[in-house]
Amino acid sequence: MSTHGEKEVPAASHVGGLATTQDVERIEAPVTWKAYLLCAFASFGGIFFGYDSGYINGVLGSQIFIDAVEFAGAKAISESRTSLIVSILSCGTFFGALIAGDAADWIGRKWTVILGCFIYIIGVVIQMFTGLGDPLGAIVAGRLIAGIGVGFESAVVILYMSEICPRKVRGALVAGYQFCITIGIMLAACVVYATEGRSDTGSYRIPIAIQFLWAIILAGGLFLLPDSPRYFVKKANLPAATDALARLRGQPKDSEYIQVELAEIVANEEYERQLIPNTTWFGSWANCFKGSLFKANSNLRKTILGTSLQMMQQWTGVNFIFYYSTPFLKSTGAISNSFVISMIFTVINVCSTPISFWTVERFGRRTILLWGALGMLICQFLVAIIGVTIGFNHTYPAPTAEEPERTLANNISAVNAQIAFIAIFIFFFASTWGPGAWILIGEIFPLPIRSRGVGLSTASNWLWNTIIAVITPYMVGTDKGNMKSSVFFVWGGLCTFAFIYTFLFVPETKGLSLEQVDKMMEETTPRTSAKWKPHTTFAGSQASNGAYLKHEAV
Repeated sequence: MSTHGEKEVPAASHVGGLATTQDVERIEAPVTWKAYLLCAFASFGGIFFGYDSGYINGVLGSQIFIDAVEFAGAKAISESRTSLIVSILSCGTFFGALIAGDAADWIGRKWTVILGCFIYIIGVVIQMFTGLGDPLGAIVAGRLIAGIGVGFESAVVILYMSEICPRKVRGALVAGYQFCITIGIMLAACVVYATEGRSDTGSYRIPIAIQFLWAIILAGGLFLLPDSPRYFVKKANLPAATDALARLRGQPKDSEYIQVELAEIVANEEYERQLIPNTTWFGSWANCFKGSLFKANSNLRKTILGTSLQMMQQWTGVNFIFYYSTPFLKSTGAISNSFVISMIFTVINVCSTPISFWTVERFGRRTILLWGALGMLICQFLVAIIGVTIGFNHTYPAPTAEEPERTLANNISAVNAQIAFIAIFIFFFASTWGPGAWILIGEIFPLPIRSRGVGLSTASNWLWNTIIAVITPYMVGTDKGNMKSSVFFVWGGLCTFAFIYTFLFVPETKGLSLEQVDKMMEETTPRTSAKWKPHTTFAGSQASNGAYLKHEAV
């Protein structure tokens, strides 16, 4: 046995030229710093996901941008144009995420993300022409194309990270993606604040142009990283899979660790291929919806689980907080500087997310989603109850020359309490549902449908992002629903639904390889999944049964 200086692995048999083992705890190499850094770099993709979501709100407030898109002297972008400019990105990301599911299987995970970066750059270039020719056309077309690139990245980075990360730290490293999203949002707020006072087109072109940097860094770095070994196994290219896995684990290619882990991936792929055979392009998408609704391990149930997790992440109301709560609360008179309260919420979002790096591996995915939903629903209901009794819903007219319709809250202390509970809500979201939903969608799908399953789940995130962004103004607009604090009853009710859904349907995947997750969902229920322990390996079972790994051996 070749140990190359590392801790000796248990005695293993050989099947089809690959070493196998029955020890379920020894199917991966020890985690090295190189493995950490390689896997963590991919999470950088979250930066331009977050930045692209965050910069547009500031740009829409730039007077130079307003003059370019509307007409000189206009006070604001019209509601219809604002809706178009903001929502067109989500439209692009929705379709980009779906297309990425196919691309990731055709050209590989790594190259799909790189392609997404170049599509994103093209969209940014077009946005830079805003103010020339058709002023609205450039920003809308550019954001649509950039959105397709973001869709590629947001779907496939999760897929790529889930497939390359060591199982013992996979949750923490994938949570780093959500952390980078929060950093991107914060960077966007800072750049917009730094440029809003400019009297030239730099007030909106600089925030747009900085997006080049994020795409170039991600694409350039990925050129140096290997593709997913599970992608190569799916393509029956075992030599490439061996080389990629050796680079990711920091081990020699003939290391027993590499052979054993690769044998497990190959054996599982063959097992799943028997259940989900190769078919036509349409058939491969149809596979995502096959199986019984009442069987926890069916493809249909996994697709529903992935898409519903992303739907409920949006249902928490977090986008309402970041997009609408500042003007919502500013009107109470409790806040004098809207940027300060926006930055406070953003900083809490950034600083709370790293907590999940530890909790997701210490307590598990299911556990933090349960406690996160409980904490969020308590905060939302408290904000609503305070608001409708003594808080924001009770105001009096306080007109000024600049704001003739200005109103102030009767009880500023009560409004401040509402702000405090909103901040606590952000803490619960950022440390639980923010990263947790992304982690799970990368873990629950079997290899034959994984790229499409993750693509569908990510598309669900963007679809509900768009729907909530569209309906929220109608819920809280003074000339429409005018729900004021009562809107938090809606978010609290939806968080309650997320709590119940998690308890009934979300399994625990902590500490399991992607192959073991599939076996766990086959043998147990979500409520008992935390107690499940792997009892055999796929490759070991094939070896003991005299089966042969059909892929070409190294």
